[in-house]
This record gives sequence, structure tokens and C-alpha cells, in this order.
Amino acid sequence: MTDGFSGFPVAALDFYDDLEVDNTKSFWEAHKAVYNDAVKGPMTALCAALEREFGAAKVFRPYRDVRFAKDKTPYKTHQGAFVRVGESTGWYVEVSPRGVRTGGGFYEASGPRLAAFREAVAHERFGPELEKVLAALERKGFEIGGDRLKTTPRGYDADHPRIELLRHRSLTAGHPLGFEPVIHTPELLDLVRADWRALRPLVEWCARHAAG
Repeated sequence: MTDGFSGFPVAALDFYDDLEVDNTKSFWEAHKAVYNDAVKGPMTALCAALEREFGAAKVFRPYRDVRFAKDKTPYKTHQGAFVRVGESTGWYVEVSPRGVRTGGGFYEASGPRLAAFREAVAHERFGPELEKVLAALERKGFEIGGDRLKTTPRGYDADHPRIELLRHRSLTAGHPLGFEPVIHTPELLDLVRADWRALRPLVEWCARHAAG
């Protein structure tokens, strides 16, 4: 066992496979012990092992907010955890039926924060700095994502050299680890740590320029 973390057991993925088929309170109550032992417990241990270097993580609740959702299924079909370093900005790790994935960046910005992000992207130094950070992540196998406008943001030219980045309303980089056998072992901790270290330049750039 590494720092109290021994990996996510196969039962964690099986639990979410079954929950996608039967997302009901009766299923949840019958399998709550599996969730606690195979999902919540390992995720809490993983975050505790990473806390000294990255900070305390929030392990998200398993219940969905269905008040305004068309989909009324009560439970999330994944377990995520997030280390916050600024408004909507930080590191992320998740286990789901698709395995484990890591990520980082900012997942929401509006008003002044979005304006500050775009101003930084357009800046002659900060914009190219972000491009280099993202290019380095892509070379390491990360997928760049985020919500984007289909049109040109107001106040910027359509032929701006970083127009694609300017269209972002959120900006993330994710790395799917999938079903690799290592996710069931203590060595997963090293992979998540390595991914979060690789994501640090992006997280810190976003914290400076998009986190308010």
C-alpha cells in the first residue's frame, strides 16, 4: 500500500457499470457498502496522499442536483475529486465506468474573469506562454477541451493569431488512463501525481489570469 492508497478495485468500475443500468435509490441502498469501500474510500485515500504537494481536495457527493434537470436519475455515474487553487480552477481526478482520468484548468468563467482570461490570451507575452503550455501537454497525451464560442468574441478580430483560444469560455486538459491494470494498484498514485505535476503550468496560468 502506498501512503494508504492501494488503487481502485475492479468492484468500483463494476459498481458504476451497474449504476448506469439501474440508477435508483433501491440499487444504491443495496450497494452503498460497495460504494463506500470500493469508490469513496480509495478516492479519499488517493487525495490524502496527494494533499501535501497539491492541497486538500474536495471529494464530490454522489448525488445529482436534479431540480432543474430533465434527467432525474438521482446518482452521479462517476466519482470526482477537485483541488481548488482559484475560482473554478484546479486539479481533477475521476473514476467512472470508463476507468480513471485526470485533468486540470478552469471549468467556468464569466463576466470579469472571462474578460481577464481573454485579455491574457491576447497579450503578447501571456498568450504565447499559454500556447507553449498547451502544446507541451498535448505532446504528453493530454486532450485540450473546454466550452467554446462558435463565433468570434466581441472586441477581437476573427483573424487574431490565437482566435481559437479566445473562443474558450473554459479551458481544461484531460488525460484518460482508462482501464489500464495499474488503476487497480498503488502505482496509480504515481501516475496521478505525475499528471498533476505536468498540469501545474496550466493550472498556475489559469489561476493567475482566469481565477479572479
